[in-house]
Amino acid sequence: MSRSNALLPLLGINKPIIQAPMAGVTTPALAAAVSNAGGLGSLGVGAMNAEAARKVIRETRALTDKPFNVNVFCHRPAKADAALESAWIEWLAPVFARYGATPPARLSEIYTSFVVDEAMLKVFVEEKPAIVSFHFGLPSKDYIDALRNAGIKLIASATNVSEAEQIAKAGIDAIVAQGIEAGGHRGIFDSEADDDFLGTFALTRLLVRKFDVPVIAAGGIMDGAGVAAALALGAQAAQLGTAFVPTTESAIDAGYRRALLSDAANHTTLTAAISGRPARSLVNKFTELGREANAPNNPAYPVTYDAGKALHAAAKARGELGYGAQWGGQAAALAREMSAAELMARLEAELDETIESLQRYSR
Repeated sequence: MSRSNALLPLLGINKPIIQAPMAGVTTPALAAAVSNAGGLGSLGVGAMNAEAARKVIRETRALTDKPFNVNVFCHRPAKADAALESAWIEWLAPVFARYGATPPARLSEIYTSFVVDEAMLKVFVEEKPAIVSFHFGLPSKDYIDALRNAGIKLIASATNVSEAEQIAKAGIDAIVAQGIEAGGHRGIFDSEADDDFLGTFALTRLLVRKFDVPVIAAGGIMDGAGVAAALALGAQAAQLGTAFVPTTESAIDAGYRRALLSDAANHTTLTAAISGRPARSLVNKFTELGREANAPNNPAYPVTYDAGKALHAAAKARGELGYGAQWGGQAAALAREMSAAELMARLEAELDETIESLQRYSR
């Protein structure tokens, strides 16, 4: 259903299904289960330090001898803005008080962008995961060359044609076409630039027609029929995130799981209030807070996340789970709770059934 598929042998997989990295959600057990089933499992280590990343890479290797992907964030490092951060803390203080807590006295950049994280680069060069992927942009040529020289294949996300051009020019092995439907953070390179809000299928088709680099469709794909549609448009694989969030191996808490498997999954929105960057979430108390007319401008990413995580912890301690980062794509209501191996088998069966149905229709 697509052009000659160069991507699967390049990545060492035999099914055109990639589990999205999803920092804070993925676990070694989840990534290994997907890879063992023939897809590409992924670890999101963007919010970890280098040694924590080394640990989960080794834990995943203990569970699978198949290739897996390790994902990092390549955002512009945050610039402190004391006035903006103080205004944000002051605005959130009454909400903290509602749960018997006080906000942090000051906010900090809670994790390091890969573009300046030499320790993380060193871990990758030493551990040599089969694939490393980038979100929010690209690292320097020196970093890219170091990863390539270690024999690592590279993938990067794009939300528009311009970003894809930068990825192709950098010699990256595959492009993830992240549509506006996708759950979690928009991969847009410049968070201050206008967002074209391109849908998954429109973006996939634009990139397939323009570039020789393999394209991976991502955003709103939840079942085998969605994978088939992506392949029909020329993508060589589909990346699914929200579909894997409620698997038994994921790291999500009970509130997130309950929301994703309820009517709440029918309602998603883009918000920067939780982390400081636009991200698609289930509508919850935090997204509604961010919509308030008196909300001040949020601090830089991931400084805003420092306050967001603290508020979630304070509310959770009092039994309120609606302030979490409950990321979810536009088709989140199609989520199914089962093991990752069961989901992979279901996706493969649905993909085969859809292809057979289309072949019957074409005869």
